[in-house]
Amino acid sequence: MLKLIERLGPVEASAASDTLTLPFELRIRGRLKTQSDSGRELGLFLDRGPVLRSGEGLKAESGEVVRVCAAVEPVVTARVSAGLPLARLAYHLGNRHVQLALGEDDKGGWVRFPPDHVLEELAVLLGAELEHHEDTFDPEPGAYNQIGGGGHSHGHSHNHDHSHDHSHEHEHHHAH
Repeated sequence: MLKLIERLGPVEASAASDTLTLPFELRIRGRLKTQSDSGRELGLFLDRGPVLRSGEGLKAESGEVVRVCAAVEPVVTARVSAGLPLARLAYHLGNRHVQLALGEDDKGGWVRFPPDHVLEELAVLLGAELEHHEDTFDPEPGAYNQIGGGGHSHGHSHNHDHSHDHSHEHEHHHAH
């Protein structure tokens, strides 16, 4: 088995000896046993967190490079008018903490996500026309992955300490 241990970022197709095509749900994993597109046994032993991007190179222990490709899978593409309607659609869908792909083509701007009836209903309420089809799903990297070249993390914590003080002293008088 070829052990892939290092993320290289984007690489040219000519720099890779093989390719690995995966759907989004497998490109979010750091540990995975799979097969390359040519049928070779591969093991991913990567840091957890960043999504494997289409076009990203993975370096094996041997120094060999395998290039990641996004698989074609079911997606929903939501389209609305450019400007505020598109910004509003992206904002409200993104506020649901789901991965979204953003793009534009000859028909205008769009927001793409995996099929999800709740997101689809929200998109329609915001005036979007939906197209159910198959395409690659390569969502936007988070802003923290883009600041300073990516590949590093930022400390982030939440304090969920809630103090509740309840007095349960009661006087009970019983007359007999």
